[in-house]
Amino acid sequence: MINPHRFSIGPTDAQIAMLRWGESGKLPALLVHGTGFVADVWDEVARELASTYTVYALDRRGHGASHKPGTYHFLDYAEDVCRVIDALALRDIYGIGHSAGATDLLLAAKLRPGGFTRLFVMEPTVMDPRATRSGGLNEESLARVQGTLRRRAEFDSADTVFERYRTAPAFADWTETSLRAYVRHGFVPLDDGRVRLCCTPEIESAILHPIYEAMEQVYVGDTRGNPFAALAEIECPVRVATAAKSGPIYKEMARRAVSLIPRVSTMVFEGAGHCVAQEVPERVVEAVREFAKSGP
Repeated sequence: MINPHRFSIGPTDAQIAMLRWGESGKLPALLVHGTGFVADVWDEVARELASTYTVYALDRRGHGASHKPGTYHFLDYAEDVCRVIDALALRDIYGIGHSAGATDLLLAAKLRPGGFTRLFVMEPTVMDPRATRSGGLNEESLARVQGTLRRRAEFDSADTVFERYRTAPAFADWTETSLRAYVRHGFVPLDDGRVRLCCTPEIESAILHPIYEAMEQVYVGDTRGNPFAALAEIECPVRVATAAKSGPIYKEMARRAVSLIPRVSTMVFEGAGHCVAQEVPERVVEAVREFAKSGP
């Protein structure tokens, strides 16, 4: 069994926590998780890919053991990916991402042209910059973002978390290995023996606000503006995957991505929901390998 090596890059106040499966020297695969999760949820996928690649995964800012600076725009995350690429001197990268983490990779591909050989992205968070709308979030989306603040952050123990999450609809189809990895590394132990979410409700709410803006086509960005037009300039082949059982908005955002990216192909994971890599990791590995064998 290949256990991941844990390390971090960057200064103390801006560290990005990293995992590496396998030895250096092979072509790199870089895995980026979605909102609320941690690098460890890739474990089942990464272990299989490590026979072919040096596999890296990061805790996105605001998550896990990585820095929590309070700024969570799309380009913040893409620039963190670029920091990883530069610090590790990665070249010819196979980028594999999920949800907002898939978006990180798409935007990083524009920031580091030639850095990626291909991208396999599962239901990326994307808006179409050609069809922006004015205004802010509608009441329903705003209520969902604010509702995150009511999420329970502390539990008596990791076992309590696992038992509670095991029956929650959002995690019902996850493998036991993936869920245990999330519970172990997505929570921090407290002095009294209890555990607390690393990505606290306050942090997750701040992360979700720009995501919901992108969903509703009202995202403007920060001082750097809206970055999504950059998807039209991605040079490497990209496969955009969707999951048959996920919600309509995920499929809509995938269609937006497909309409923007030049060298794009698509696939559907039948019988799976949004968290494909944690539900059917073996099928994700198969799809990733199949795309690697496809033409340029």
